[in-house]
Amino acid sequence: MSKADELFISNCRQILEHGFSTENEKVRPKWADGAYAYTYKSFCIVNRYNLKEEFPMLTQRCINFSAAVDELLWIWQKKSNNVHDLNSHIWDSWADETGSIGKAYGYQLGVKHKYREGEFDQVDRVLFDLKNNPYSRRIMTNIYVHQDLSEMNLYPCAYSMTFNVTGNSLNAILNQRSQDMLVANGWNVCQYAVLVHLLARASGLEAGEFVHVIADAHIYDRHVPIVKELIERPVFAAPRLVIDPEITDFYAFTSGNIRLENYTCGPKIKSIPVAV
Repeated sequence: MSKADELFISNCRQILEHGFSTENEKVRPKWADGAYAYTYKSFCIVNRYNLKEEFPMLTQRCINFSAAVDELLWIWQKKSNNVHDLNSHIWDSWADETGSIGKAYGYQLGVKHKYREGEFDQVDRVLFDLKNNPYSRRIMTNIYVHQDLSEMNLYPCAYSMTFNVTGNSLNAILNQRSQDMLVANGWNVCQYAVLVHLLARASGLEAGEFVHVIADAHIYDRHVPIVKELIERPVFAAPRLVIDPEITDFYAFTSGNIRLENYTCGPKIKSIPVAV
């Protein structure tokens, strides 16, 4: 069993057995048929992953790792807010007729800001500090920008990263305001674990600990039978992350040179209903 499996199963059992039901409360999301999408939820779940020990990948079902990495690079490397720059259709529900999701996600990371050392966007500032000020306690990003929320087609869920160097290890905290455990947990965990590895490689460091803080961890009402079946499935050992060793430029990474070895997993879950 991978550490990611262990934590996912524990989180889901906690939510199902002890979580709060939002049924009949005032909620925003709806199902495709117009019914309100209620959840079972737990407040502030914190998971810690030691990236030196293993790569955190769910194995009960197959996660499309290549698509997850492509989405991560779409946001953090391309700094794009247009789904035409993405090789999947995950974001299509939130895109307008031009493909834009508004001033959200990659858009915010690409906005340049003035600092004493010069003008940087948030990603380039992180890269600059990891190389030049690694023991700074100010290495962080934030894409939940209140002045632009009215122009975002989807408010950011995973909104803030804090980076901390200890010795030669790059550690990071991901703050997430909301997470659909079935749809997004395994996806986001592997994505941001990859991000820590990429930033570490680009900065001459090694990936250390990844901490995931979820303010509202929830399972949708129509997902409950799927989750109950999923957490009883067989689990397998964690796969190995492989990044082509000659690449050290953050902007040279592609989903083709970041891959998994020995990823044994259960079958995919098809046609998961998604609340919007």
